[in-house]
Amino acid sequence: MRRTLSAIVSIRTLSIWGALSLAACNQPVGPLAQTSPVTTVPVSSTTTARNLYAATGVNALSPEARMARPLVYVPNSKGGSVSIIDPQEYKVIRTVQTGKVPQHVVPSRDMTVLWVTNNEGDTLTPIDPRTGQEGAPVKVADPYNLYFTPDGRYAMVIAEALRRVDFRDPKTMKFVQSLSVTCRGLDHVDFTADGKTAIASCEFSGELVKFDMEKLSVVGYLKLPPHGPDHPMPQDVRISPDGAVVYVADMHADGVHIVNVDAFSYAGFIETGRGAHGFVVDRGGARLFVANRGWHMTTTARHGPGTVSVIDFDTRKVVATWPVPGGGSPDMGNVTADGKELWLGGRYDNEVYVFDTETGQLTHRIPVGREPHGLCVWPQPGVYSLGHTGNMR
Repeated sequence: MRRTLSAIVSIRTLSIWGALSLAACNQPVGPLAQTSPVTTVPVSSTTTARNLYAATGVNALSPEARMARPLVYVPNSKGGSVSIIDPQEYKVIRTVQTGKVPQHVVPSRDMTVLWVTNNEGDTLTPIDPRTGQEGAPVKVADPYNLYFTPDGRYAMVIAEALRRVDFRDPKTMKFVQSLSVTCRGLDHVDFTADGKTAIASCEFSGELVKFDMEKLSVVGYLKLPPHGPDHPMPQDVRISPDGAVVYVADMHADGVHIVNVDAFSYAGFIETGRGAHGFVVDRGGARLFVANRGWHMTTTARHGPGTVSVIDFDTRKVVATWPVPGGGSPDMGNVTADGKELWLGGRYDNEVYVFDTETGQLTHRIPVGREPHGLCVWPQPGVYSLGHTGNMR
């Protein structure tokens, strides 16, 4: 799933479409209705919003997004490649080599570039969303994931093995500064409504870390409680539409933690399915789709008991569970711009799943490369991208 913490980072110099300077290399060394148990505490917040996802409604594409060629990009982590799917034909039209262990395909904040995070290749591969064509890779250290600050000031390279965030220029990827953390397995991030704070998961130490985005500093850490015999293993992080809490998927706990944003305190837990891993917000922010991989381990067998849980943001309860017929391993992805389909990578089954978001039925299984991970459906509605596979606002 990820490279080990002892991975060695190599430093080389490459350019993006021949336009970037060598300074970019300068870096420091069918719904089944059900109820779900949830414990909550009252929430108060000075950073709440009416609906953070109001701009991500059906087909609410920005002018830049409207110019993109509609495609689905699937990074094959163990294939060193990205499979490109025509979403109308539901088939792979091209597979491009990128770098070693591509983890996610990430829309830039201004939506002019899709970045492939080649984790063990220590590069970012740019793709032009208007054409679907790749450019020359850019050298960065340990890019497991990539985010962009809401104010557009920085790109945030999540250097998981190095235990740090590297802040870079969002256009050129020129290095600015690093912020180190003490937790292990820094992975996924989301931002408060005012953009002044971010909360990230630390997979291997079972913690969350809170950042001050104005001072670019660590505010503190929160150890998540175990649910079951295994230690917590937090994965994806997503803020609620009102900005008051964050949801945190836990692959060992088979569910989702709820954490108060302002107080940075524990607020509850929602049982979802085995191996809860990835989040996708429905069009406009009414529902949260939780991809349950079906396994607790990071490497495992095929055809597991993977499912998709649907959480209603208002009630904080699971209102539907969608199975993968015959077994599977749903991971990460997006909802289409029209809101009708949910696309997810099948991590351990070398395929992509397409679900009907109204009925919950699996409509397509598309073969791709080895271990598809952070799939990106593009274009996506929204005013700007915060990164990951398309966390739009």
